[in-house]
Amino acid sequence: MTTTDAKIETPSRTLTARRVFSWVLGLPPAYYVLAILIAVAPAVSATLINPNYWFVILKQSAPLGIAVLAQSLVMRVRSIDLSVSGVFAFSIYLASSGLLNSYSPFVTALMPIVIGLGVGLINGALVAYVRASAVIATLSVSAILIGIVQFMSSGRAPGSTPSWLRVLTSGNIYGLSYSVIVWIGISVVVALAFRFLILGRYFRAVGDNPRAAEITGIPLARTIFVSHTFAGTLTGIAALVQVSALAVGTIKPGFDTFMNALAATILGGVTFGVDRGGVAGPFVAVVAFSFLFAMLTVFGIQEPGKLIVQGGIIALAAIIYGARVGRV
Repeated sequence: MTTTDAKIETPSRTLTARRVFSWVLGLPPAYYVLAILIAVAPAVSATLINPNYWFVILKQSAPLGIAVLAQSLVMRVRSIDLSVSGVFAFSIYLASSGLLNSYSPFVTALMPIVIGLGVGLINGALVAYVRASAVIATLSVSAILIGIVQFMSSGRAPGSTPSWLRVLTSGNIYGLSYSVIVWIGISVVVALAFRFLILGRYFRAVGDNPRAAEITGIPLARTIFVSHTFAGTLTGIAALVQVSALAVGTIKPGFDTFMNALAATILGGVTFGVDRGGVAGPFVAVVAFSFLFAMLTVFGIQEPGKLIVQGGIIALAAIIYGARVGRV
């Protein structure tokens, strides 16, 4: 190789290294969090690095993972959905209270999805067409659902969930739970839809600049409505997976579900109108959350401590969101 060739090759290598370094720095924070957790895991417990344990982590992550997908849809169009707790609470109560025992299993399995779809339609109509605040509208819908559950249950916990429905979580293919397969399948469908369908371009345009998107002829209200409708449907599927993971029903609303979903979405690189993480970023964030809480359990940290850590993560997500908005 001549001296001239060496001079040409050196800047080329430097440019490639800079691109790789820039790409790594541009990754959503969730990747760094998961990498750090994996690095310290061997020093905490050998169980945490057991491949079989990772299958358990993924199985436990599936309901939240699908809920995060739902949250990422509305956040891409600068909206938000806080009704996930209500959908979960209402679905779990109906599935475990015995009210659907006289119906076919198909009705019981379809029920959470129908509830999610209905909630998504209501949220979409309120936010897109009535122009109500997304926070207030979706939180109000969630409060109504939780109130209905409290009224119907009279504060008493319902019975057990149908045993046949638990197969969705307990059944597996080569150790991978059916619920995880559903989660991965939905993630692939959403990623392909954003990549190849015109709806994905609409979502990106509205997220970049809603006013400019509307001026160029993109149906702004309809796009926001569709995002909430799809998000509600995905939340219903997440509720179905959550029901299948429970042996006994509960009337607890599970406020941590929507907080974790919101935090994981932001840490995964999807903020209000900004999509740096795609579908993979939120997926990694959910796994990181589950792995972190598993590590806290190994340390013997109880629920109060986990809530403190959870609040810290959400605060970190808010800081990251604010910093990135400031750069846009």
